[in-house]
Amino acid sequence: MAALILFGGGGDLAMRMLLPSLYFLDHDGLLPDDLKIIGAARSSESAEDYVAKVREAVKPRAEADDGWDEASWARMKSRLDYLAVDATDPASLAPLKARCGDDDVTSFLAVSPSLYGRIVTAMKAAGLAEKNCRIVLEKPVGRDLESFREIDDAVAHAFDERQVFRIDHYLGKETVQNLIALRFGNTIFEPLWNNLTVDHVQITVGETVGVGDRWPYYDEYGALRDMLQNHMLQLLCLVAMEPPSDLDPDSVRNEKVKVLRSLRPVTPEEVERVTVRGQYVAGQVEGQSVQSYDEERGQPSDTETFVAVRADIDNWRWAGVPFFMRTGKRLREKRTEIVIQFKPVPHSIFGHGEVSANRLIIELQPEEDISLTVMNKKPGLDQRMQLQPIKMSLSWGQDGKDAAPPRRRIAYERLLLDALKGDSTLFVRRDEAEQAWKWVDEVSDAWDGARFRPLDYAAGTWGPETADLLLSRTGRRWNTRDE
Repeated sequence: MAALILFGGGGDLAMRMLLPSLYFLDHDGLLPDDLKIIGAARSSESAEDYVAKVREAVKPRAEADDGWDEASWARMKSRLDYLAVDATDPASLAPLKARCGDDDVTSFLAVSPSLYGRIVTAMKAAGLAEKNCRIVLEKPVGRDLESFREIDDAVAHAFDERQVFRIDHYLGKETVQNLIALRFGNTIFEPLWNNLTVDHVQITVGETVGVGDRWPYYDEYGALRDMLQNHMLQLLCLVAMEPPSDLDPDSVRNEKVKVLRSLRPVTPEEVERVTVRGQYVAGQVEGQSVQSYDEERGQPSDTETFVAVRADIDNWRWAGVPFFMRTGKRLREKRTEIVIQFKPVPHSIFGHGEVSANRLIIELQPEEDISLTVMNKKPGLDQRMQLQPIKMSLSWGQDGKDAAPPRRRIAYERLLLDALKGDSTLFVRRDEAEQAWKWVDEVSDAWDGARFRPLDYAAGTWGPETADLLLSRTGRRWNTRDE
């Protein structure tokens, strides 16, 4: 028997992501037959009321994605249970332990990270941290290296590292995993994946939404800690890491840690040259007038809603190749992508016409695709050969022109399944998180040391103008489609 406990089981993350993911996994026959799913939260509702709430959350998502199936719901409904608990109190967790018995237990903490330390301490006292137990931690864990270590020390006191699964849902995206296959399963790419042929790398995570009523959380973390510390550095690691010896979890994560350790520190003297901070002011997004961050918050703030950074990896493979990362709220479009920009040919033999350098684009949202831009002869009878760039899709699901692509899975589906199986390959190890926090703290300290305040940018743009200068001063430019 096995049990999955969702602490915060009635909250936004559980209802919007986790429970729909579990429905789809059950629909596809991927969950263990004997798995119990137990929602645990402070609300004193009955199990029947909780199950009704889950159905209300899951059904619209299922109808929009793959169709609602009553038989699949009946199977999932039979798994569901609910207990009202105070997760920080061992006595309150005793009925939960009794409900699980000696089952293998995976607990997902979909609650505020500020409660992690108290919860895991209570779990250990209640017998929910035994050798057959696992725990999944949702980011962000802490807001700097010191607070991360404080929380994680409490986790380590209750659970061995092999039992801890620090989740970053970006690593569950199909295209991110396909990046590993593209790099290490094809001889045409890996020999080119170095400073001899790659000019630079761009990583963009753009959002059109504002902070809204999430400002109390966002005001504490900002774009640097909310996005760059975890999602963007994880993407950078997958692009830059050396080939692992195999796909064993520690083999992959060892290589990611080496990348993080090779990141050049950002100093107060360099911070203005290699970073940009921004905060959105009122503007137009998708044809709608929107407020500034300060107006949403109700008072002035120095919190950044946009950050762009040039990262340099000081090792043999990447010496001299800049990695440019940018992320922000209220940008022109919702887009997450990685761009591998190759160097141009050393000399063009084609006379008139520009020969564009090859470019590999890994799109994560709104679509998931991998495309390669190459030069091709332009059709015609011109005496001089004319070239044109063409883009080839390398994504799965493109076998036939009219073939329907497979359903786009929620990233949590893969990660929940891996956690239940005990496969930690796509989860973040402690030393990995520590190195990421160390580098981000250096950026934050450099901002403080240089008194580097956020620059205004109008909502609906691509951030402050200085973000363009970050690249243009080196003769490069962002991959922005509307230019």
